[in-house]
This record gives sequence, C-alpha cells and structure tokens, in this order.
Amino acid sequence: MRPIIIGIGGAYSSVGKTTIASILLNHLKGWGAIKYTPSDLYCSILDDREILRQEGKDTAILLSSGAEEVLWVQSPPLELKEIISMAIDRLSHLRGIIVEGNSAIEFLKPDIVIFISGRDIETLKESAINILNMADIILFQHEPSIKLPERAKKFKVAYLSISELDECINYIYELLNERQGSRRG
Repeated sequence: MRPIIIGIGGAYSSVGKTTIASILLNHLKGWGAIKYTPSDLYCSILDDREILRQEGKDTAILLSSGAEEVLWVQSPPLELKEIISMAIDRLSHLRGIIVEGNSAIEFLKPDIVIFISGRDIETLKESAINILNMADIILFQHEPSIKLPERAKKFKVAYLSISELDECINYIYELLNERQGSRRG
C-alpha cells in the first residue's frame, strides 16, 4: 500500500517549501522526503548521502530535519510519472513521505496538499494555480490579493516561527488521522 503523502508546493521558487517540510519532518518520525527538480535532459533518483548532504542543498536540510530517507528526483516533465512512482516505491516502507515540488504534486495527488503563498501571488504560473486549487492548507505571510479556494484551511504565519505554526501542525495531525482512518475503513 502507498504510504501517506504530504505534498508541499508553492507560488514560486524560494517561497519556503523546504522550510515548511523541515519543520514537519521534525514532528513526523519515520517519514521520508522526495525533492523534485525539473531537468531538461535526464532522469535520476539520487540517494547518495554524500551528495544529498552537500551544504546549501535542500536535501541536506531535509536530512538534518529528521527525514529517515531522502531522494532527489530529477527528470523532464514527460518522464515524471514513471520516475516519481519508482521513488515512491523505494520509500514505501516508511510511515509517510513529504514530496516537494508542484509538478510532482500534480501527478501524485497526495493525501494532504500544502500551498505556500508568497508576496507576488497575482502572477502565478499554471502549475502553482493547480496546486493552490488542490490545497488542504494554505500558508501565507501577507493576505493574498486573489481569491483562495474555500475548501482549504488558511494559516497566516511568519515563517521560521514554530509557535505560529503550532495550530497548522495540529491541523496536519488531524488530517493525517482522518486520512489514515479513511484508508483503513
């Protein structure tokens, strides 16, 4: 059976996806993470800890935050379906997986989707709009000027402030219990 998957997407690069993933991984023991990066030429699934732990890499942050295992998936968009499925299979023994990257989320349809808004949300690319519409949770620092989906729970947070994320983390636990229960029942 596929493990529970939390997808973290965002309005654009450097909006805080890895920061939120690392905070969650500190709370979710026995979980892994997949970082997806689009590539024009090749497909790869990297699991070499020496590469993943290189300073400044998002994968190093995910590992240092308590991820049991981390995979770095790179592929052209047309090859994503096959390679992301292989990566999920490789981590299927874990309690759950956090997947970072809009394109991967679109394909996987995670159990829980978190969208991180930024300051300039008026000019969202199509993949970001798709993730926003899938979102169970929307995190933002400044109230977005566009209409947000009604179904998503919204949290105004100052990034890097764990105390302000407590309510959000508690809600994620509620969703995890609900989604795990619906899988069993």
